Amino acid sequence: MSRIGKLPIPIPGGVTVTVKDGAVTVKGAKGAPLTLSYHPDMLVESDGKQVTVKRPDDARQNRALHGLTRALINNMVVGVTKGYEKKLKIEGVGFQAAVKGKGVELTVGYANRIYHEPPEGVTVAVPDPTTIVVSGTDKQKVGQFAAEVRASRKPEPYKGKGVRYENEVVRRKEGKSFAAGK
Repeated sequence: MSRIGKLPIPIPGGVTVTVKDGAVTVKGAKGAPLTLSYHPDMLVESDGKQVTVKRPDDARQNRALHGLTRALINNMVVGVTKGYEKKLKIEGVGFQAAVKGKGVELTVGYANRIYHEPPEGVTVAVPDPTTIVVSGTDKQKVGQFAAEVRASRKPEPYKGKGVRYENEVVRRKEGKSFAAGK
């Protein structure tokens, strides 16, 4: 039995979970309601206080889908109650970010500035020029947008310049050394 899949998902106050026609809809205080269409083999039940996910048999695919479905629904519940947030740091001389409209504009060593428009339900804040905060209710959208911003200039291993996650550790390499043999 799946350790993750068999755990019930508690529904906190102020959150409503609706299971209907192969889809789960979660509504809460933060943002628009989130919807997930789950696999037809999974049995999702809600009694108002908790959500349970069951599988029909121990087939390999059903075992995999069991934990996945439960984790996705739990992420939706956490998203509408607390929300998700990713922080990015910019390292490098002259490298900075600024909010432009709804998106973020990066100056990261290229001839042109790079503009990233966030998807629906994701917000971007720049508390200082070297910090970007991506937040929203959908864990997947927040993570994907943060990854796209990071990909605009990945941290390089020699000087550490680029865009990185707040707690990311970049392994540094030693540069060229003077060949002293003669």
